[in-house]
Amino acid sequence: MATTQIPLTTGQGVIDRDFGTQLKREFMTSRKNLLARNAVTRVPVDDVALNYDIATTIDHSFSHRIDDWTVTAQKASGRCWLFAGLNTLRVGAKQVMGIKEFEFSQNYLFFWDKFERANYFLESIIETVDQVLDDRTVAFLLDRPIGDGGQWNMFANLVRKHGLVPKVFMPETESSSNSRRLNTVLKTKLRQGARLIRNLHHDGASDDALRESKLETLTAVFRILCIHHGTPPDRFVWEWTDRNGDFHRDPEMTPLDFARKYVTLPIDDYVCLVNDPRNPSGRTYTVEYLGNIVGGEIVKYLNVDIGLMKEIALSMATDRQPVWFGCDTGKMLRRDLGIWDRDLFDFETVYDTDLTLDKLDRLSYHETAMNHAMVFTGVDVVDGTPKRWRVENSWGPDTADKGFFTMNDSWFDEHMFEIAAPRQLLPEELQRALSTEPIVLPAWDPMGSLAR
Repeated sequence: MATTQIPLTTGQGVIDRDFGTQLKREFMTSRKNLLARNAVTRVPVDDVALNYDIATTIDHSFSHRIDDWTVTAQKASGRCWLFAGLNTLRVGAKQVMGIKEFEFSQNYLFFWDKFERANYFLESIIETVDQVLDDRTVAFLLDRPIGDGGQWNMFANLVRKHGLVPKVFMPETESSSNSRRLNTVLKTKLRQGARLIRNLHHDGASDDALRESKLETLTAVFRILCIHHGTPPDRFVWEWTDRNGDFHRDPEMTPLDFARKYVTLPIDDYVCLVNDPRNPSGRTYTVEYLGNIVGGEIVKYLNVDIGLMKEIALSMATDRQPVWFGCDTGKMLRRDLGIWDRDLFDFETVYDTDLTLDKLDRLSYHETAMNHAMVFTGVDVVDGTPKRWRVENSWGPDTADKGFFTMNDSWFDEHMFEIAAPRQLLPEELQRALSTEPIVLPAWDPMGSLAR
C-alpha cells in the first residue's frame, strides 16, 4: 500500500519535518534537560517540582481557631458548595444544641437542588424557545442542563424555601455520594423535555401547553430523584443528647421549623464578594442563566479589591465566625500534605520555561476559575497580618490535618475568588453599591464556573 509523503513545506504555518529533529538535538545536549527527563519519567512531576523548604515547614497551628469537630466528606460528587454552606451553618447550630458533632443532611438539600434546578433549566428553555438550536446561549444550556455545583445565593435559596433536616432523617445514599450516573440520567430526561417544549412551540402551542409539558418532565424527574436519593421528610421529631449528657426532644416540626430554630447565622444579611480583575471594582454583577430556584434570589456578586476581601475574612475569622469561600483549589495544592502555597511547585525550573500569567490573564485565557468551595475556620495572625489560614474541606478526614487544610497567605491573593460575608462589614459606599442593578455577564463566564 502506497504511503503519502508529507512535503516539508506546504504553506505558511506548516512545521518543517526537520524542526523536530533539530529540537531533539538541542534537548539532548542539555544535562539539565536529561536530568529532568530521568526524574519525571520515573516519579510524578509534582514530587520533582515540590518546594522542599515549604513542604518541610508546614505548621497546622493557628492563633485563632474555632473548629473542634470532624470534617465531612462529599465523596464522588460536586457538592462542595452545599457542604461548605452547611458546615458554615452547623457552627451555630451545635452551639444552640450544646453538642460537639452534628451534621445537617446534605442529601436533603441535594435532592431539592436537583429538582429546582430541573425546573430552572426548563424555564430557561421556554425563555429561549425562539432562538435557533446552535445559538450560543441555547447550546450552552443544552450542554449543561444540570450539575452538582452551586453558589452561596443558591444555597441560601434552598434553605429559605426548603429548610433543613438533621442527617439522620435523610442520610447519604449511593447516588448522593456518587452522582455521575444520576446526572447522566437527568441530563437525558431534561434534554428530552427541552426537545418536547421546542417542538410544541414550533407547532404553535401556547405558553400554557409548554408549561404543561414542563410539569410532565418534572414529574418524572421527581420520581427519578426519589429512587436515587430517597424521599425527603415533611415532618420529624428531633432528639439528641448534649455535651453534659442531658437528653432533649423537640416536638414534631417541619424542615422550615428546624431551620428557623437552629440556624443562627443571618443568611439574609450575607452578600457575595468576588475579586474579578477583569471588571471594575465597586460594581455588582450576575451571570446569565445562573441559578437554581425560579423566583428565588439571583446570584449577585459585588466586585471588590482582594485586599478588602482579605480584611473582611480576617475580621470574621478572628471574631470566631466561619467564612464560606470559593477558589481555584487545584492551583499549587499538595493534597497529601494539605497545603496551598503560591510557590509550592517550581515547574519553571523543571521545564526551563516561563509559565507566568497574572490573575487577570488566567481568567481571560481560561487558565483559572472558581471550582471549589470550603470554609475558613481559623487564621494565624502575626503583628496584625495573616500568615496562614485554616480551611475546613469536605474531602474526608484521611488527608492533611484530619481533613483540615492549611492555606499560606501567599496563595490567597492569587487563587481566592469569593467569600460570603455580612454586608455591614463593607464600607458604606460599597453597601450602597449592593443596591445597584447588576451587570449581566454571559452564561459561560468563568464567574459562574463554581455552579457548573
